Amino acid sequence: MGLPTLLIVGGSFGLKEFSSLRYETRYIKKIDPELEATMKKGKKKITLDEELEKIQEKDLDKWVNIRGPRPWEDSKQVQDEQRKRLSKQT
Repeated sequence: MGLPTLLIVGGSFGLKEFSSLRYETRYIKKIDPELEATMKKGKKKITLDEELEKIQEKDLDKWVNIRGPRPWEDSKQVQDEQRKRLSKQT
């Protein structure tokens, strides 16, 4: 075995390690410790029972399905028309 062969084989392993390290560290997000502390402070454990009670409190029989504007429609105009139509119904 010669030196060139050793460099080629060793270089391929080195390149693999360096490139994998680059891609692994790219996706690690660093969070400011103060921000992380405030995020943990505000977290409250939510149970399924609490969420079920919230849903049961809502009146789901009187909801109105309002469609959003289509891409070619003016959103302000569509919203105004829907508000007028809803105010006339009630």
